[in-house]
Amino acid sequence: MNDSYLFISDIHLGLQSPPVEKRKERLLVKFLYHAQEIGKELFIVGDLFDYWFEYKRVYQKGFFRTLTALQDLIENGVKVHYLIGNHDFMHIDFFKKDIGASMYDNPIDIVLDGKRFFIGHGDGMVKNDMGYNILKKFMRNKFLQKAYSLIHPDIGVTIASSSSKSSRDYTSKKDYGEQDGLFDAAKMKIDEGFDFVLFGHLHKRCYLQYKNGVYINLGSWLDAPCFGLYKEGKFEIVDWN
Repeated sequence: MNDSYLFISDIHLGLQSPPVEKRKERLLVKFLYHAQEIGKELFIVGDLFDYWFEYKRVYQKGFFRTLTALQDLIENGVKVHYLIGNHDFMHIDFFKKDIGASMYDNPIDIVLDGKRFFIGHGDGMVKNDMGYNILKKFMRNKFLQKAYSLIHPDIGVTIASSSSKSSRDYTSKKDYGEQDGLFDAAKMKIDEGFDFVLFGHLHKRCYLQYKNGVYINLGSWLDAPCFGLYKEGKFEIVDWN
């Protein structure tokens, strides 16, 4: 019975060694076909790919099994929401037009079974991350992306891969303080009336109650593959191994 809302984040396809990537994609594809059986809607909460750059008539090589599984999922009636992260932001329209996913550049406010969710990747939402927010506006500028698309794909994808590594190194070395800055952001959203605030980005799985709401971080498939499951008012993080 397809009555569950499913959530995944920070898979980072393309980051690790070929054998690890093959195993990771195999797990992901199995999950996507499992989602056909139980899912009503699937939310990809950013960084499905470690980097993604798409040209008008070309998209990057690899992971066709994932792309096919996503299209099959949608054609079988499961709505897919793809919230763009800080690694896979260079999309044009392939996922929307060819696969059928709903694409979002920014966090979304959505009601699921009567509960209000605030869902976003989480990048740029920590208070002391002004440097990244400036870089984010620069990197996501549509004019600059269009100019970048004039570069030959072999060169463009190589630069995108290098940029992705730099972004990951920046995030890993950034001192956000002892407290989870995204939890602070989540508290503000819960104070605004949200029941659930859901992020990825930090690669730290957590489920924290605050007043009448809950802050959830989905962790990362780099450490322990998992997915979020919301059904009948209950949210849980399920290991997928």
